[in-house]
Amino acid sequence: MKKLIDLSHTVEDGLITYKGLPAPIICDYLSREDSKKHYAEGTTFQIGKIEMCSNTGTYLDSPFHRYEDGKDLSELTLESLASLEGIKVVIDEDVSAIDKEHFLDVEVRDRAVLVQTNWSRYWNTEEYYEGHPFLTEAAAIYLRDRGAKLVGIDAYNIDDSSGKERPVHSTLLGAEILIVEHMCNLQAVPVSGFKFYAVPVKVKGFGTFPVRAFAELEP
Repeated sequence: MKKLIDLSHTVEDGLITYKGLPAPIICDYLSREDSKKHYAEGTTFQIGKIEMCSNTGTYLDSPFHRYEDGKDLSELTLESLASLEGIKVVIDEDVSAIDKEHFLDVEVRDRAVLVQTNWSRYWNTEEYYEGHPFLTEAAAIYLRDRGAKLVGIDAYNIDDSSGKERPVHSTLLGAEILIVEHMCNLQAVPVSGFKFYAVPVKVKGFGTFPVRAFAELEP
């Protein structure tokens, strides 16, 4: 039996993922009580309604998120999102700026590179939003030049969010290397020997959307 490891946070009503962006509103469009009048006795349904910013929970960035002429979610192939060979890089918790040296001994070509910082331990707290670890521009250039297919991180932002520049997003998405942010549970994933999945809804004109990211361990 293959083992699947969930790497996604739960999206719930009122959740703040990125400071300054609105929390999702999750409610009934049709409640079970209200549905009784539409169906036979004993038969009820619930139809949910959600108002949500695309940057909510664990989400994937496509090139359109950064570039007007980049591929949006609807244009991404399943091959770029599912059953990717995975490799994990573990970063010491006292490291803030994750430079290219952390990837020099790692084979990243054609792989999903998952960066474990353990910052997800602060999820849904005020500590999560400030002082988070991030990749440097040099690290992004190295991953691009070595042919990574996707880069994921279990932190608030793959870029340093203390300023206004976003060189990692610019470098990776400019090369059609997808990004997954706000991951969790990476400590349960081995450093290699797994497949990675992060498939969003196929939405035209969107650059970002939540995913149910998970790892499939090879038997």
